[in-house]
Amino acid sequence: MTSIEIVLFKGKKNKDGKHPLALRIIKDRKPSYKFLEYVHLKDWNAEKGKVRQSHINYRLINNLCDNEKTRASNLVRDYDARNRKYTSSQLINILKGKEGTTMTFFALAEIYLKEIDLPSKYNRHRSETYRFKNFKKFVTGKDVLFEEITEGFLKRFILFLKTNRNSATSTINDHLALVRKLFNRAIREGYVGRQYYPFSREGIKTSHAQTMKIGLNKEEIKSLEELDLSENQVLDDARNLFLFSFYFAGMRISDTLRTKWINIQNERLYYMMGKNNKTDSLLIPDKAKIILSKYKQDKKSHDDYVFPYLKGIDKKDVKATTKKINNTSGILNTRLKTIAKLAGIEKKLSNHIARHSFGNIAGGDIPVQMLQKMYRHFNLSTTVGYQSNFDHSKTDEALNNVLDF
Repeated sequence: MTSIEIVLFKGKKNKDGKHPLALRIIKDRKPSYKFLEYVHLKDWNAEKGKVRQSHINYRLINNLCDNEKTRASNLVRDYDARNRKYTSSQLINILKGKEGTTMTFFALAEIYLKEIDLPSKYNRHRSETYRFKNFKKFVTGKDVLFEEITEGFLKRFILFLKTNRNSATSTINDHLALVRKLFNRAIREGYVGRQYYPFSREGIKTSHAQTMKIGLNKEEIKSLEELDLSENQVLDDARNLFLFSFYFAGMRISDTLRTKWINIQNERLYYMMGKNNKTDSLLIPDKAKIILSKYKQDKKSHDDYVFPYLKGIDKKDVKATTKKINNTSGILNTRLKTIAKLAGIEKKLSNHIARHSFGNIAGGDIPVQMLQKMYRHFNLSTTVGYQSNFDHSKTDEALNNVLDF
């Protein structure tokens, strides 16, 4: 049932003391408004829904209101006759002459994906495309209006991701965050009213579940260093890359793979972190020098990569480089699993564990301000939060004090 009325907002008025007069359309208990004119409260007849004759332009304003109501009624009859879905805000947009601005979820999603289809945003584009595909599978390929994405709709989407896609909590939150991002954009650009927003205080909430971060200890790092892989160059390269990352405070795999000989000067490593473009330099530890010496014989120029994985890739082709890094990272993670078995390490071993391992071994021995510099974090709070995953000394001491009887 759709309600169409002319209403006066008694609680609002302009600088002249006049109140806004508006066409109100209510559909599915969701109201939308088209403001028409401003009149004094004394000139409004609430019972008849008309401007009184006391107003100098009462005929003109009443005719305007009648015409708008008639246009709205005709639109409703037209949509109902053709069995087409519509919302109150959609009708209001048409009455405002903005028919072309009606935007569906997938129409806006397509615009968004085109905007981030850039070489520098390859990873983000790939991830977001995957999430949109899952959303489309949930609605069986049918497009949806933003007004249809209700709290109940999103709860069914969450259930779909859990049961049909076997998604973890973090993955589900990433999907919801994307829907929320598009919904906020649709509100800002006037495609949907804020009253339809399903992520309100009482609605759907998104939060990133905290993951368990477990790094290697000193003994396990030593077992990696001492493992004889002289007969297997492929595994040796993967081990060297992991240790090189560890020696430089858990340098991210993407940055390690991009390391060039030109980044190594005056016995220091100079590099820019790809994640936040923060630059700094670190003294090259002796153990890292040993690894560098193994690859120096393959150096052809200062602009050459230290490690062999990106050799042959056009350095100016950001998209190809990023794609190669992604593929290489997956391959290296598989090889690290084999290396872990050979070294007798039962913990999960992957490229990112190098970062966790440095945090675990650093513990509370290094001032957090220094760790912030090593990790390339912009905010100290980020470092404190990250390091809290590894420094358990205070809680361990407290626990022992309680149980020491």
